[in-house]
Amino acid sequence: MKNIQQMPDGYLNKTPIFQFILLSCLFPLWGAAASLNDILITQFKSVFTLSDFASALVQSAFYGGYFLIAIPASLVIKKTSYKIAILIGLTLYIVGCSMFYPASHMATYTMFLAAIFSIAIGLSFLETAANTYSSMIGHKDYATLRLNISQTFYPIGAIAGILLGKYLIFQEGASLGEQMVGMTPEQMHEFKLSMLEHTLQPYKYLIFVLVAVTVLFLITQFPKCKAVSSEQHKEVHFMDTLKYLAKNKDFKKGIVAQFLYVGMQVAVWSFTIRLALNLSDMNERDASNFMIYSFIGFFVGKFIANFLMTKFKSDAVLMWYSVIGVITLGYTAFVHDFSAVYAAIFASVLFGPCWATIYASVLGTVEQQHREVAGAVVVMSIIGAAVVPAIHGYVSDSLGSLQIAFIVPLLCFAYVGYYFFGKLKNNA
Repeated sequence: MKNIQQMPDGYLNKTPIFQFILLSCLFPLWGAAASLNDILITQFKSVFTLSDFASALVQSAFYGGYFLIAIPASLVIKKTSYKIAILIGLTLYIVGCSMFYPASHMATYTMFLAAIFSIAIGLSFLETAANTYSSMIGHKDYATLRLNISQTFYPIGAIAGILLGKYLIFQEGASLGEQMVGMTPEQMHEFKLSMLEHTLQPYKYLIFVLVAVTVLFLITQFPKCKAVSSEQHKEVHFMDTLKYLAKNKDFKKGIVAQFLYVGMQVAVWSFTIRLALNLSDMNERDASNFMIYSFIGFFVGKFIANFLMTKFKSDAVLMWYSVIGVITLGYTAFVHDFSAVYAAIFASVLFGPCWATIYASVLGTVEQQHREVAGAVVVMSIIGAAVVPAIHGYVSDSLGSLQIAFIVPLLCFAYVGYYFFGKLKNNA
């Protein structure tokens, strides 16, 4: 890292390329874990005979872990370094993946939720560290651009997770529900056990990748990227930061927007495969293709938005993305033919730029000395992904229509649009 210097505010005079690439490689790792949940929801729905609400608890366990651990992770960063927090996160991620060994043999829904929760604890460390670190590891003027570049790696991992689930968890032949018709209780029990054993396979491959990445982080030198204590950036206590954030109106509005954005994104992705199954006679493996298309759309949407944001204000771009998103999800909810699935896929194009833009926008309202904890609170807003899909599932069970329940993410997208409209109006 020759000729790279740290500024008093924690930013660097230029970006160390290898370290930035290695840091960005963390983003697809949690993308893979998150997209595998969409596979598991479909698999568990049939194997454990769950309601839509109960199957959505996969997301509640996953994102609940984020909520509980984000603040402790920020305190670890504050006391040690971003690198240490990342190494802790990778280690816990490996432990969580390893728990799929006993879970796939014990064959209880609770044990699977425990394994998913354990993975989420590790990912909470990774996201709390990596999102803020990516914005810090270089010149301050390019902080948002760096985070958007790192976030572009996310859908690559998400697509990899879906492909692993498609070929290692889902099997060929008729759908699970059709295969179980006519089975005796004993045959059904054996069939379900064999299906649950398949859930272990993708996590075995993930462990090998995680070990390799952990070794690379161990042997690579990383800059600290922490503000030097001074009269302008003096050390503040944790409770003082929480009081400061509680009084920051712009920060609180951004947290609500991020909460609803993450919730709607995960809700749509959680039920896209199920929507395809409900509107056709295809099996789970074939239906999973539509999640691959969704993540490709998500990837493309990021690039289009990044280009548009070089020409127009980012708040205006996100506001119009939200308006089109509301119309798209309205089509998904109320047009009762297979084109509704393609509308759900197109919604993923519009999700692309939201997380990174809201994240950078929210941190931009916070003074430097409060940034580590503020970043953790933003990560805590991921709890929206535990709440909104569960509401989506509950509405689906109550109305007897998974499709009409897409009004839940529609309302969330409406608020995100309102948030960016307000920012655009205030900055005019």
